[in-house]
Amino acid sequence: MSRQLIIDGTLVDVDDDETLMHACEKVGAEIPRFCYHERLSIAGNCRMCLVEVDGSPKPIASCAMMVGDLPPNRDGSPKAVSTQSELVKKAREGVMEFLLINHPLDCPICDQGGECDLQDQAMAFGVGGSRFGENKRAVEDKHIGPLIKTVMTRCIHCTRCVRYMTEVAGIEELGLIGRGEDAEITTYLEKGILSEMSANAVDLCPVGALTHKPWAHNARPWELTKTESIDVMDALGSAIRVDSRGKEVMRVLPRNNDAVNEEWISDKTRHVVDGLKVQRLDRPYVRKDGALVAVEWSEALATVADALKKAEPKKTGAIVGDLAGAEEMFALKQWLGGLGVDSIDCRQDGAILDPQFGRGSYLFNTTIQGIEEADAVVLVGCNPRLEAPVLNARLRKIWRSGAATIASIGEAVELGYDYDHLGGNPNVLAELAAGNNPFYDTLKNAERPMVIVGAGAVARSDGVGVASHAAQLADQLAGGKNPKWRVFNVLHSAASRVAGLDLGLVPSANDMDVSAMFKAASVGQLDVLYLLGADEIDTSKLGATFVIYQGSHGDRGAHRADVILPAAAYTEKSATYVNIEGRAQTTTQAVFPPGEAKEDWKIIRALSEATGKALAFDTLQEIRAKMYEVHPTLAALDQVQRASTDDVAVLAKQGGSVTSAPFMSGIQDFYFTNPIARASRIMAELSALRTAANTNRASSAA
Repeated sequence: MSRQLIIDGTLVDVDDDETLMHACEKVGAEIPRFCYHERLSIAGNCRMCLVEVDGSPKPIASCAMMVGDLPPNRDGSPKAVSTQSELVKKAREGVMEFLLINHPLDCPICDQGGECDLQDQAMAFGVGGSRFGENKRAVEDKHIGPLIKTVMTRCIHCTRCVRYMTEVAGIEELGLIGRGEDAEITTYLEKGILSEMSANAVDLCPVGALTHKPWAHNARPWELTKTESIDVMDALGSAIRVDSRGKEVMRVLPRNNDAVNEEWISDKTRHVVDGLKVQRLDRPYVRKDGALVAVEWSEALATVADALKKAEPKKTGAIVGDLAGAEEMFALKQWLGGLGVDSIDCRQDGAILDPQFGRGSYLFNTTIQGIEEADAVVLVGCNPRLEAPVLNARLRKIWRSGAATIASIGEAVELGYDYDHLGGNPNVLAELAAGNNPFYDTLKNAERPMVIVGAGAVARSDGVGVASHAAQLADQLAGGKNPKWRVFNVLHSAASRVAGLDLGLVPSANDMDVSAMFKAASVGQLDVLYLLGADEIDTSKLGATFVIYQGSHGDRGAHRADVILPAAAYTEKSATYVNIEGRAQTTTQAVFPPGEAKEDWKIIRALSEATGKALAFDTLQEIRAKMYEVHPTLAALDQVQRASTDDVAVLAKQGGSVTSAPFMSGIQDFYFTNPIARASRIMAELSALRTAANTNRASSAA
């Protein structure tokens, strides 16, 4: 239902369920606010958004007043609202003067300087002086972990941080205690906050009460070059902004993308940047007499070419890591394919997902935004809190709204919301697919059910059976009350995985997958193994195989390598990544790679020439044109390319038995999932804190 209002002399139609603030913004009025935030509940406690409404005895907080709550005029005429009257001006000046009574004058040393809402609104809506000469109060700073620096004397009690932690992050450890002048934001138990998304509270703070501890006093915003890019710490493809100064990445911040990450990112995404500066591979190395020796690029390329020429194509393999972009994967397949090497696998964790079953068998078909429409969800062998914290926040959102019932088959872990734990092994899934579990009726009666299969659930010896049973369940539910709704979803944790499957980096039945490569290496039947950033493998099982490692960090793969080819990290190249829902997105180069390191596709292009099989492209535009020609889904940037609904049925028909071995999450340590994270001092500190907390919790429970 809608009604008419006269806002600043302009007649406008507004819906009853809109706030007065949004109604005023429809006519271009600027309404200041500190406590209000679009993604949090309404608090109405800062009072900066005051407006004047005819007939009201005092100014009204526009964020907390709904249009439908305004009483009508007696003569039926539209209600008049003013955002610029003298009363409103004086009211806002009074509120600003009140907020600044105790706020310290430390803007020159505050990390919020240049990005501070209080500074901006004091200039726009405040006055040039204060009538208060009393001493300012001081508040003790709080320790809330290694990521958030607190200067609580600056706090204006907007409670955004409290509401965010409670409503979005699911960690109810912040609150407001005391009254009046003694009121302060604090942790309930005086301990650090252990959440994978805690640092988003700093973005929400409108003053400098919460700032990022790792960035303290590092730079001012106007010194930084801002580059829009995509995150690769998980498979969601969150929108980020990379801020750099010179050749150094200084920080990563979230960008708004309602379809993917809204405006949140994980703590790992935000604070892993210090890992970009250490343990970097900045020049080629070749192993001579058992030791890695720095060499020129020409010698490294010649050594690789010589090894590949001597090796049998059928005894040569390649494994692609979790951070590889589509361009280098496409180039790798084209080059090695030209050499007769077909044993190329993008599934370094051993997952059974295969494009031969159809694209819908490995996508998050509901879409990330579609989660908010679901009314029943079953998690199969996954821990979304560790595998995709931002996606887990969406699951928490539908749980808080009461719109969905959630169940889990797998480890009994803390997810930040209540769920029914149906069991821990695949036999429970088989029973559910056969309709022999009480939760089956909940799913069957739901209009929009979801089945979410974790990457760890299909990276098992019985992975085919697990995937098939999950697909059978989804296929039964797909024909229910909402036939157009897509039920089956795979939650990947590797940023490169969907693009790798789209590009077909999966060996045929006659070639070697990852497990077959290791088996061949153990008996001396694998001559050469090419690792494209593959570090999440057990390199001790490679025996005497000649190993070529191409990557950015001196991690597991580089330690075992016979040749090291230094490559660019995700902030140092422009590359295409496809997220879990099939949305192709590109990173943008923010800084140059260190030393002699080069972009991955350029290294492969140079190797192709050294081996006499030169690839037919010389620029990024040319390789993308070739890639788009063969795989057009990658050309539709920032669009979800939906798969056929028949693909899930194909997967369901694969069959296969399952074992009673319990499901285990594909991620055991959230902070150490890739070489960049393992090189980060901040991630190491967070990992140690989480381990200590888990140990204390286990001992307390015992």
